[in-house]
Parts: sequence; structure tokens; C-alpha cells
Amino acid sequence: MKIIVASLTAGMFVFFWAVDKGYKYIPFSKSLGSEVYAKEDNATTTTNIDITKVITNITKYTNHDELSSSTPRIVTHIKTPEHVRSIYMSSWVAGTPSIRARLVNIIDSTELNAVVIDVKDNTGLISWDGRVRDIDTFLDELHSKNIYVIARIAAFQDPLYVKDHPEEAVHSKKTGGIWKDHKGIPWVDTGSKKMWEYIENVSKDSYARGFDEVNLDYIRFPTDGELSDMVFPISGERAKIDKPGIVSDFYHYITDELHKENIPVSGDLFGIIMVTKVDIPVLGQDMHTALETFDYVAPMVYPSHFYTGTAGYQNPAANPGPIIAYSMQKGIEIADEVASSTGQATSTIRAKLRPWYQDFDMGAIYTKEMVRAQINAGEKIGINSWMLWDPANQYTPLALKAQ
Repeated sequence: MKIIVASLTAGMFVFFWAVDKGYKYIPFSKSLGSEVYAKEDNATTTTNIDITKVITNITKYTNHDELSSSTPRIVTHIKTPEHVRSIYMSSWVAGTPSIRARLVNIIDSTELNAVVIDVKDNTGLISWDGRVRDIDTFLDELHSKNIYVIARIAAFQDPLYVKDHPEEAVHSKKTGGIWKDHKGIPWVDTGSKKMWEYIENVSKDSYARGFDEVNLDYIRFPTDGELSDMVFPISGERAKIDKPGIVSDFYHYITDELHKENIPVSGDLFGIIMVTKVDIPVLGQDMHTALETFDYVAPMVYPSHFYTGTAGYQNPAANPGPIIAYSMQKGIEIADEVASSTGQATSTIRAKLRPWYQDFDMGAIYTKEMVRAQINAGEKIGINSWMLWDPANQYTPLALKAQ
């Protein structure tokens, strides 16, 4: 009897060790899931067995932070608030309890009710595989405070994916090698269906862990660097004449797949496309298509990112209120066009608008008054959901209303 019990115990230990991380050290299993989590061991072989689906299923019932725990973790979700008011938290900050506590306190003590956390940033790293080891515990803590948690996933800028799948990357016409933008970062061809599936799987895994919504960023073609040197091995000639069509296909695919599992999904778009159509053929982003497909659309209307002369201002960054009023009014006009063409209520489509506002110094030193001016300008025209962006996560609490 003792031998049987010992054997069962050992068997269970090996099973959980293999499913969690140990599978990487078993020779025959190193290729499992290589299409979904391509950064593991440089594997490129496609198999019919997907270890990440096994991990996802276990995530639904087990605390990944401590697989040996005898108490199963119950994953919960918070319904999307009528008006989302959020800040962004990088994976570096999320993975450092002593630092993230300050941001949680800001949310807890002000009008904020949500947080956007990196799941896959533009390095390609999956947060819980390197930076946020206690992600499940952290999600439970946030939910206990009734904080809505959004998973940010950077889509087509992914150096780790390119490293393992160079054939799907944007290439250089001159060298034949991997093309890189002005920061030296490679991009995946936006038309890659395998990348679409990878993004889908990371999104579903995020929701299974307890994130309440998926937010997709970098859902476009590259815009910086020597663009004329780009070659798209998958999108091909279509990328020269129909980037918006390719991006639209992705919008429809990802929203259709995530909606099958009732996962709310939002998309980040350049705010400039609401003001001028000049950049749409280069980016591939179109606000009309985004409002037709995503549950929520987050135009990045940072005043510092608008052209000189926008709305008559030589320095848009120094005039945050008027720039937000001008750009978001354009967004409302587009929302009304979508409502008219789809037969939906204008209030339904307008409610999808959830802009990113600026809380960082660029073009001007941003004071509490300047941060608040953006919020007030949006609210005056009916934009009641918004998010604050600061890549350094140094926010301005005094710009926010107390709880």
C-alpha cells in the first residue's frame, strides 16, 4: 500500500512539474506549443498538441503562483464598468510589489476604477513568464478592490516571435534580411495568420487567468524607418495598395474569435487618423472599421503627437484641452457615420470611444491642470471613459478627483 501511495504522489508531482515549466526539459516535448509560445527554445515545428491549451485549462482551476497549494484558485471577472477610467501599468512595475502598490493606491483613492497591465509588450515577452511571477495573486488582489483589469497585448511588433519565425517578419529589400524600424526593432508581417492565432491564444490565456478585457496595441503596419525598403513575405503585393484591408481582416478575425468566448476586446489606434486620412494608407488603421468590430476603441490622442498647426495651434502639446476637444469631436462624427451605416444607435457607437490621454512630458511639461484639461474637454462632449498613459508610470494623482 505504501508503495502505491508513493507512486501516485510521485506521479502527480511529475505531472504538475511537466505542465508548469518542466516540459521544457523533456526532449520530446520541447516542440509542443511552439506555434503559440514561439519564444520557447527557438522551436518552429507545428504539432497537433498544444501544451499552452493544457496550461490554460489548468489556469482556470489552479493557482499558477503556487501549484503545490491544496486550495484551488477560483478565477473571477468584473463586468466592464459603464465608464472606464484607467491608468497603464508596465510589466516591470506590475512585477515589483513595492512599486506597484503606489499605483494601486492611486486607483483606490481616486475616481479611477481600472488598470491596463502589460501581458505582452513590444519586446514580445509574456509577462508571467519573466516579469510578473505572481500575476494570479495580483489579479485576485485587484479584483478584491473591485478594480477592472485590462490585458495589454502588443501585436505585430514582437522581436521574440521574429527570432523564432524569421520567415514571417518584414524583410529588407536591400539586404534580404530582417527589416528594422528606426529603433532597430523588427516587425511581424501584419498579414501573418499564424501571428493572428498566436495573439488569439495569448488573449484567451490572459482572460483565463482573470484579466477582464484584452486591449490590443501595435495593430498596424510599421510607420517609422525606411518604409520603402520593406518587403512583406505574407501580405505580398497587397500590402502596397491595401494595408487597411489587411488590418481590417485582422480586426474581424480577432474580435470574432474572442467574442466566441465572451471576451471583451479593445483596440488602440493612432488619434491622428480621426483628424486626417493621410496616414491611413501607411498605418492600415481605419477608425470606421475599428468601431464596427471592437467593443471599445482607444484613440491615442496625446496632444504632443499631433502635427504643428492642428486646430490652429503651433504647439498642440501646450494646448491639451482644445486638442482633445477638436480630435474627439472628429471621433464622434466618425462614430455617428458608423452608427448610420450599421443601423445602430449613435449612443451605442459613441460609447465605444475610450481615448488615451497624455500624462507625460513631451512638447510641454505636463501639470495637473493640463492632465485634467484633457479629461474635462472629453467629458464636455460626452466622452466619459478614458485612460492615462505614462510609459514611466509616474502619474499625477492631483489631476484626479478623490474617491
